[in-house]
Amino acid sequence: MTVLFELKNVTKDHWDTDETNNRPFLFANISAKIDQPERIALLGKSGQGKSTLLRILAQLEPMDKGEVWFNAHSTKKMDTRTWRMNIAYVAQQSIMLPGTILDNLHTVSRIHNRAFDERFAKELMEAVGLGYLDWGKQATDLSGGEKQRVALVRSLLLRPSILLLDEITASLDQQSKENVELLLKKLHREEGTSFILVTHDTEQAKKLCDRIWYMKDGILAVDSKTEEFFEGPTPVFDQVML
Repeated sequence: MTVLFELKNVTKDHWDTDETNNRPFLFANISAKIDQPERIALLGKSGQGKSTLLRILAQLEPMDKGEVWFNAHSTKKMDTRTWRMNIAYVAQQSIMLPGTILDNLHTVSRIHNRAFDERFAKELMEAVGLGYLDWGKQATDLSGGEKQRVALVRSLLLRPSILLLDEITASLDQQSKENVELLLKKLHREEGTSFILVTHDTEQAKKLCDRIWYMKDGILAVDSKTEEFFEGPTPVFDQVML
C-alpha cells in the first residue's frame, strides 16, 4: 500500500550562531509516516522548529538533509506547484493579497488554472462564521480573525489532501475557533483530508487530533495516539512536561 505522506530524516541546521546552543541543528532526522487520513497535533515548546518544519513540508523553505514523500512522489522530483495543490499551508500570520475578499478567494483558481467553485466557497465561508461578509470588501480592512479565516478558506478551495496549519485559531474568539475545528473534522470525515496542526492549546489537541507528534531537543521525541499521550496509564504528557 502506498504511504500517503512520509518524512525521511528531515534535518534543518541553525541559520545563525548561538554559543548557548549545544547542538548544531534546529532539528534532525525527523521521520514519520501517515498511512491514511489523520488528524495530527504537532506539539513542543517554543523554539523547537515546529513552524519551520511545516514550511519545509510545504516546500516554502529548504531542508538541509532528508526527503519528504507524498503518494510515492518525492519533493525532489515533484513540481512545486503540483505539490502545493495537494499540500496546503496556512500561516499563523495571515497575509491578504491586494484587492477584495473575492479577489483573494479567486487567487488559487488563477494560480492553478482551476474554475472558481463559488458554491463551495460560500459553504466554507458560512462554516467558519464569515457568511455575513460582503465579498466586495477590501481584504486589508478585515480584522485579524477574519483575515485568518479567509486565508484558511482560500487554501481549502484547493481541496488539498493534507493541510499544514500553524496556530490558525490563536487569534480567534471561542465561537470562531469552534467553527474552524468543526469544519476541519468535517473535511477529515467527508473528504479524507489530513492535517498537521501546530498548537500550544493542549485542550484543542485532545479534542481535535487523534495523533500527537511531540518535538523536543531537536528530534521528534514522541509519536503516539492522542489518548495515550494525555491519558494513558503513564501519560507521556506528564513525562515530557510541556
